[in-house]
Amino acid sequence: MTDITITNTPQAFELDRDAFGRLVLTDAQGERHVGVTPVRAFPLSAPGEGLSLVGSDGRELVWIDRVELLAAPARALLEQELAVRDFAPTLLRLHGVSSFGVPSTWTISTDRGDTTFVLKAEEDIRRLEGGALLIASAHGVQFRIPDVKTLDRASRKLLERFL
Repeated sequence: MTDITITNTPQAFELDRDAFGRLVLTDAQGERHVGVTPVRAFPLSAPGEGLSLVGSDGRELVWIDRVELLAAPARALLEQELAVRDFAPTLLRLHGVSSFGVPSTWTISTDRGDTTFVLKAEEDIRRLEGGALLIASAHGVQFRIPDVKTLDRASRKLLERFL
């Protein structure tokens, strides 16, 4: 177990992992909270600003204004947890769609490999700042397109049918 004391918040606390790999927060009063989940307030627009440590009951235990101000071990521990929660592969190429209506099955290449997913509704494609898109699959996986203009012509043409 790694004990990490974080002091950039009004209350100091310790953060570590238990024998089962769960995140454990020990608050200023010495109370241990097992199974703490870090949640970004603005995961897309400001991923390093505003991080809440939430207990297993869903209540916020600690608020961290800026992740970058944390000590390197604490930052690394939180980033490990967030990597699982924030899994959002980048869509690199759209190879084909089963139909131009929804639901439709998309065959794509991502930075994590090739896959297929089902798009349930056109509302599952969200426009973000700067020409970025976020596409939610029927299973809840979020696929990011940082800039539609960087996709190849064939991919853009298929995508435009849904926008």
